[in-house]
Amino acid sequence: MSTPPILYTFRRCPYAIRARMALKHAGIEYEHREVVLRDRPPQMMEISPKGTVPVLALADGEVLEESMDIMLWCSPPEWLVGDWQALVEVNDGRFKENLDRYKYPNRFEEEESPEAYRDEVLKILRQYERRLGESRYFCGPELSIADVALAPFVRQFANTDRAWFDGQELPNVQKWLGGMVASELFTESMGKFEQWRES
Repeated sequence: MSTPPILYTFRRCPYAIRARMALKHAGIEYEHREVVLRDRPPQMMEISPKGTVPVLALADGEVLEESMDIMLWCSPPEWLVGDWQALVEVNDGRFKENLDRYKYPNRFEEEESPEAYRDEVLKILRQYERRLGESRYFCGPELSIADVALAPFVRQFANTDRAWFDGQELPNVQKWLGGMVASELFTESMGKFEQWRES
């Protein structure tokens, strides 16, 4: 029996969530090592000194240190459709930058109010709204890498002020997000684990 890969992960991290969802979708078994970011295990730091999750250590010694590298490693060809790369670029760039400044204003020395960054994200969501009015998922009628890559970040934004988010005129985004977080793929990727220690 081959040795399963080892995934260093943190339950609430959106990058780790999308990696776990992709591994789950691919049916890949792995050893789950739950990381507490203020107490990172030396085993993870040895193979990935940058100290962020997710990190996937493969049996052959290869280490994948970025969530998209993990997703691409395990994604079937039919997942890589449409303009998913452009969608991920916006998500991991402008969307994430403004989300962080909205959700964690104390971490940044910014002149703008949190609401200003919230509104920048809203502009992107309105583009998503139009797109999801044309198809069930971002790149057509079937789930693809784009949906799994974006959903944890849209969820994080929505949960920052759920009442406000639910009050926006984004019915297609809200329906898509609701379906994503209610899916077996998401719920089974969100199990709770104790902090991993070598002992």
